Amino acid sequence: MAKERTGLITPPYINREYSWLQFDDRVLDQARDAANPLLERCRFLSIFISNLDEFTRVRLGSLLNLEHHSPEYIDNKSGMNAREQIDAILAMFPSYYRKADETYLKLRRELRKEGLGLLSYRTMTDAQRARAQLYFQESMIPFLSPLVLDAKHPMIRFENQRLYLVLRLERNGRSMFGVVSMGRRIDSLVRIGGGRKVHVIPSEELLFLFGDSLFPSCKVREKALVRVTRNADFEASVEDADIEYDFDFSKLIRNRVESRGALAAVRLEMNTESEELKQFLLKHLGIKKNQCFIVDGCFSYKFMFSLDEYFPHESASHLRYPAFKGSIPAHLQRGSMIDAALRKDIFLSYPFQSMDALLWLLEECADDPRVTNIKITIYRLAKHSRVVAALLRAAEHGKDVSVVMELCARFDEESNLSYAEQLQEAGCTVFYGVENYKVHSKIISIVLKDKGKVRYITHLGTGNYNESTARQYTDLNIITSDKDIGLDGVDFFRNLATLTVDGSYRKLLVAPFSLKKGIMAAIDREIAKGKDGSITCKMNSLSDKEMIDKLIEASKKGVRIRMIIRGICCLLPGVPGETENITVKSIVGRFLEHSRIYSFGSGDMYISSADLMTRNIDRRVEIATPVLNPDIKASIKKMLELMLRDNVKGRVLGSDGRYHMDLSDDNPIDSQEMLLALSGATNS
Repeated sequence: MAKERTGLITPPYINREYSWLQFDDRVLDQARDAANPLLERCRFLSIFISNLDEFTRVRLGSLLNLEHHSPEYIDNKSGMNAREQIDAILAMFPSYYRKADETYLKLRRELRKEGLGLLSYRTMTDAQRARAQLYFQESMIPFLSPLVLDAKHPMIRFENQRLYLVLRLERNGRSMFGVVSMGRRIDSLVRIGGGRKVHVIPSEELLFLFGDSLFPSCKVREKALVRVTRNADFEASVEDADIEYDFDFSKLIRNRVESRGALAAVRLEMNTESEELKQFLLKHLGIKKNQCFIVDGCFSYKFMFSLDEYFPHESASHLRYPAFKGSIPAHLQRGSMIDAALRKDIFLSYPFQSMDALLWLLEECADDPRVTNIKITIYRLAKHSRVVAALLRAAEHGKDVSVVMELCARFDEESNLSYAEQLQEAGCTVFYGVENYKVHSKIISIVLKDKGKVRYITHLGTGNYNESTARQYTDLNIITSDKDIGLDGVDFFRNLATLTVDGSYRKLLVAPFSLKKGIMAAIDREIAKGKDGSITCKMNSLSDKEMIDKLIEASKKGVRIRMIIRGICCLLPGVPGETENITVKSIVGRFLEHSRIYSFGSGDMYISSADLMTRNIDRRVEIATPVLNPDIKASIKKMLELMLRDNVKGRVLGSDGRYHMDLSDDNPIDSQEMLLALSGATNS
């Protein structure tokens, strides 16, 4: 069919940035879905804004960098250059702001019915206003730093996503500007008054309402709360570290992280339509008019995560998801985890099953005299990591512990630098990956000497070694004593240590060398079957054009392709003659769908740390492991079939590029809630 470009959709392709914004819109829909408990809906609103902030810093920042450094760049799916994409996605932002503001108003009304008055400066009574003013004078002013901008007080640098009050002032007939930065120690929510009914107000509203009083000798002509978002997309190459930082990549990353707040502005948000203030700020920041947006609600909704504390826990259970504790298979609750892993492959599905079983294994390995070596890749960790504690103890007990610590895990760089230092001080071998590839693999290699024989236990998973996210993200894990996979694990870490990215492996598919080839070969085998071929995949994102084109080729040959893709999907399904045999479903619900599964026909199945994105399969070190145990394979297939039938949290991507409710089944199916019920998880 004729491929006529329609903005960000060019059948059979969808622009990546457009697709990501659609995903965040589905997150916002969960904040508007009355079937979700009220406090959970408040959190979804916060997540939506946090996602939009990160998108602005990273993706918009990346496109602005491309426009500046590579003006000839053309997106290989939409045919748009960087500026065309920037303008197109910025044109979508106002509708998201309006939708978020409307959602906030609706949530405030519902919170009021439940006994929590979330106030606005527009709706306060005179008595509340008086109390709020007293709080502002006693508890906020000491932490505020007002400044009049003139020749002796030059323009400040607006910090990334910090809130400011900017005012147009007049003094003795002279116009000038004033700025007040929100103090870092000021609570984001302020309780106003006492009594049975709780009333709170965001402190940003108090700054806007009473900030004028900080300029007693001036007349305030206009004022606005403003927030500036700065670019977070920086490059860090091993060559730069070699030349400038004494061959220490950690020093380079520390420098880049420290300088992130000084990168160029990419967005300006204001809470009033003040034209003179807007022009003043746009000129100072060096950004265009379409990068400025009006916010009627709040700038950040992080405080929505703390609303629980204003409700009695027992009487407000209907406002939250029921708490639960992931189950642990009965045979793992007694005896040795090492012996259990040596007997039979272990399968764990987070969060329905607990990460405790893996932590027990690591903690046992730290003490067991049979264990000689532990090697692990780390991308993101919990704040107080039991994984690190087990590795430290293993090193103290004389085990050889090697850690591949990824320092370029965006926004977790400082945490990973700190953990790397702790591990090094304990005697662990720590290194930071290989050349200019991010190490995103999730693998633990354990070597044992058992009764004179060398044996292996290998953990392979789809998610991070992070106890916090293991309770919120859906991830799959296999712990196996398979010898070939064990040898592959040992080879993998040796290859990373010796800068070998093209190593050969017995069973594992490893990017950037063999993972893409292996997946492509599996698709080709299904293509050879024609209409008897089938592919079922689950991932977070699909954007690699070669992979997309291979899937289109398979569709044209009659292969049935079913995909569950939570976020970015750059393939448009249902296009006659091209993708008519492809269906795409997205599930956005209580838990963040994070597992990656690639299943081909009735045979090959892999779980992986990698999405089918160019950055993952060409520019990262990723692993896909075959699922060898038939019982585990059957369990994963059942999970996939259940998710494909989800018509509560599932949305189907149509040939119009939009996501729709799944109306194929009258019976409501919420796959996450059903998997939770089937897992044996207990209330907590």
